[in-house]
Amino acid sequence: MNTATNVDPAEIAKFEALASRWWDPNSEFKPLHDINPLRLDYIDRYANIAGKTVLDVGCGGGILSEAMASYGADVTGIDMGEAPLSVAELHLLESGRKVTYQKITVEALAQEVPGSFDAITCMEML
Repeated sequence: MNTATNVDPAEIAKFEALASRWWDPNSEFKPLHDINPLRLDYIDRYANIAGKTVLDVGCGGGILSEAMASYGADVTGIDMGEAPLSVAELHLLESGRKVTYQKITVEALAQEVPGSFDAITCMEML
């Protein structure tokens, strides 16, 4: 298996710098907050995520991860940015949701924890 990753350090650095504003619905992340209910409904309509395991690749500050957890999914969120993951972990304390966050690439996760998820999301990563 090819273990090369496609992580762009400049992209990671950009989101590291913005991390403190991730949950501010009036920040640069306003579009994510605005579209989140639509994408959550779309995901649930096609994957019926309640009670299922879901992987959120490139989860950032956890906006979608937490929303999927609120629908009853067992969510694992992965990202390569430490600051966004820290923000996601802190927000869990406020929301009371349960999400497992990890700093790991999807390629490394596949090698370290072979198995499957019922659904995988990878939003805004292209």
